[in-house]
Amino acid sequence: MRQVLGDTLRGIGVDEDSIADILLAATEACSNVVLHAGPSVRAYTVALTVDGTACRVEVTDVGRGLRARLADASRAASALSGPAQGSPAHLSALAESGRGIAIMRACMDAVSLRSAPGRGTRVVLAKRVRWAEQLARTA
Repeated sequence: MRQVLGDTLRGIGVDEDSIADILLAATEACSNVVLHAGPSVRAYTVALTVDGTACRVEVTDVGRGLRARLADASRAASALSGPAQGSPAHLSALAESGRGIAIMRACMDAVSLRSAPGRGTRVVLAKRVRWAEQLARTA
């Protein structure tokens, strides 16, 4: 996914800083599918749209949906209560979890998420892009 998106954006002249942000956010969205959509999800879609000023990436799965993911997270947090709660392994796992949406928001101008139980999740990432040609003219 990263290679295809990156090559496509470079091929149409998007500047490298914009590409780096888009690829990081798209990678986070795809990672969330792989980690959270559920074992029955064998595939997901990534769609890229670019116009004269902006790029839009949509990542869609047909997994369990966000409510099911939140319920799983709540059960996992409950399971951590007890003697092992403060163990380094558990703290490390918690520290790593939940950063994906924050990373997407930091890289993009807009992030929206739609999810329904049993109907999957759709993440839409939008960013105003700069063009390599524009940068060359201003340098």
